[in-house]
Amino acid sequence: MTASAWQPNKLEAERLDKVAQIEAQGIDAFPRRVQRTHTCAAAIAAFEAAEAQDAEAAQQLAVTVCGRIRRVNVKGKLSFMHIEDESGRIQLFLRVNDMAEATYNLVKDKLVDSDDFVQATGTLMRTKAGEVSVLVKDFVLLAKSLSPLPVIKQQVKDDGTVVEYGEFTDVEARYRQRYADLAVNRDVRDVFMKRAKIIKAVRNYLDNAGFLEVETPVLQPIYGGAAARPFITHHNQLDQDLYLRISFELYLKRLLVGGYDAVYELGRDFRNEGVSFKHNTEFTMLEFYKAYIDYHEVARLCEGYVVDACLAVNPSLQINWQGHAVDLTPPWKRITMRDAIRDASGIDYMDYRDAKSLEAAIRKAGIEVAPGQPWGKLIEHLLGETVEKNLIQPTFIMDYPRDISPFAKKVEYDDLHVERWELYIAGMEFANAFTELNDPRDQEARFLDMAKTFREGDDDETPLDTDYLRAMRYGMPPNGGFGMGMDRLVMLLTNQRSIRDVLLYPHLRAEG
Repeated sequence: MTASAWQPNKLEAERLDKVAQIEAQGIDAFPRRVQRTHTCAAAIAAFEAAEAQDAEAAQQLAVTVCGRIRRVNVKGKLSFMHIEDESGRIQLFLRVNDMAEATYNLVKDKLVDSDDFVQATGTLMRTKAGEVSVLVKDFVLLAKSLSPLPVIKQQVKDDGTVVEYGEFTDVEARYRQRYADLAVNRDVRDVFMKRAKIIKAVRNYLDNAGFLEVETPVLQPIYGGAAARPFITHHNQLDQDLYLRISFELYLKRLLVGGYDAVYELGRDFRNEGVSFKHNTEFTMLEFYKAYIDYHEVARLCEGYVVDACLAVNPSLQINWQGHAVDLTPPWKRITMRDAIRDASGIDYMDYRDAKSLEAAIRKAGIEVAPGQPWGKLIEHLLGETVEKNLIQPTFIMDYPRDISPFAKKVEYDDLHVERWELYIAGMEFANAFTELNDPRDQEARFLDMAKTFREGDDDETPLDTDYLRAMRYGMPPNGGFGMGMDRLVMLLTNQRSIRDVLLYPHLRAEG
């Protein structure tokens, strides 16, 4: 038999000994069956509703509640205990005279501990301190906690409510052991409850706007739709290299060729690049494409669903993110990339229409830049260095250089810009949108132009997708397209600085 990798510490050994004592009494420390009639919150609500009608009758209300022990106070023949489930907490009031002595002795002899899961059956009451509690008649251990959870300090107020303070302070340990982090930090659980509400609000908005939710391949023979390095895997049976998708774009736009007017996908993308407080290699993306609209209408759709998502978890459109007051009330500011950079840096990049002269102008302005970059990349660098950090209120940066935007239609006023915008809030980029290119001849030329400027070692290769071009040749309606990282939206709407705080299981380096 293989030896266990777990080496119990002193506290764990003590809990294992308690399991042995419990089982010696013929009690199953991990029983198969559970009986629950009410959540903790539902039990309290039922009592309060009954109490409003008849206080005496309310005390006859029988319930069975279940949850994890968060606090226990044993006082001889009388004990108090708080248990918690997803809905909240309720107090258990245990007396030896109200239940079987052997059952009560599990508590009196401290064979049950904080963090154990238990089931309590009894009638509801209100204590002298005013707290709704269960007067316990029967008590069952549901699952013994063999490892104590990290300690969170608690203070019980006069009204019986519990205030928690302190925290699971080792940040990396919190991410690695998210289960423990969730178990002891209610605020963390609340973030992920809000995340679910945000995602639901986005879906509801798009569904009500006539979009069809679809699913496209995660494993793709040719990656595309974004500028990022992919993860590569291999299909053994087909002897074929495949890529984890970096975007849904090209597959979604094929569906417009197929006859759908408006489609969206909300799912996972994978990009084999660096991590930071706002990047994770695996992330949740929303993309949508709608026929017969342009990037102006896409901006209005973006405003609409972000407003709904915000109001799903916040009382108003005025929010705080890391000390920044942000007002999400539409319409949001719109400014061209050229004007934004000129206002912030004094450089009008249209005075420098080749990469060499623009690079020299950037250096002259005292801004560091890697040598040899294409013209559009230099402009994007200028935006990041001089504009981005100051875009606190929602702002659409409009009209991007053509050579870094292979899927967007050209603007009417020149051949160097395209109808593309990016949305910035709180100094971060949130979304990307286009009036989508639907001329297959122009699209093929863009693919070839991008290939010419790609440098070995860069992360932004855009491979030629001949099947996508074939689809376009059948005829693609004019359309507007959009993409937003949902993790970053959740960060904004829940006031979390790091993307890791809105991902249940962020990617981490291997332990050890």
